[in-house]
Formats: sequence, C-alpha cells, structure tokens
Amino acid sequence: MNDFVAGLIRWTLRLFVVVVGLVFFVCLLAMVAVLALAWGLRSLWARLTGRPVTPWVMRMDPRDGWSTVYRSTARWTAARGSGPAADEPPAPGARARELPGAREVVDVEPREVR
Repeated sequence: MNDFVAGLIRWTLRLFVVVVGLVFFVCLLAMVAVLALAWGLRSLWARLTGRPVTPWVMRMDPRDGWSTVYRSTARWTAARGSGPAADEPPAPGARARELPGAREVVDVEPREVR
C-alpha cells in the first residue's frame, strides 16, 4: 500500500510540474502574440496613413553612465583642490566627525596621524 501511495504522489507531482510548465509556456506565447499583434497593427496603421514605419528602439547610450560618474567625481575633486590651503594635508577628523565619547576612552594609546 505504501508503494501505491508513494507512486501516486510521485506521478501527481510530475503531472503538477508539467502543468505548471505548460501554463508558463502558454503565458509566454500569449505575451509574444500580443506584442506581435501590436507591432503588426502599428505597422499597418503607418502604411495606411503614409508615414514611415519607425522601429521600436530603446534610446540609451552606454557612454551616458560613464560620463555621469566622471562628472560627479570631477565635481568632488574640484571642490577638494580649491581652497586657501590646498597643499596642506587635511586636518584629522576633516572627513568624518569624532564619535561621541571618544575622548573618554583611556585604555588605548593614541598614535600619530600619518
């Protein structure tokens, strides 16, 4: 009896996986069909009205991302280099503030900042 129940569960699970796969395939097929129908209607409408059929394109230039990053770093480096003491190293704690209670620590020997 255990073999029968185990086999029944195994076949039920296989059938369920196949049905889920078929549903996924049919959904993808339907989406592609709707997209093809929309593209065909758009093309037909352009032909009927005498307009040129323009392709669907994604207007994205990969260089835009690089130039955005490059401009942002140029802005920060320009801000750092302009000032009365541009040749002097930054003071300790200029980049980050000192944590509250840091002066109360007594079990650590402070080192010189390089």
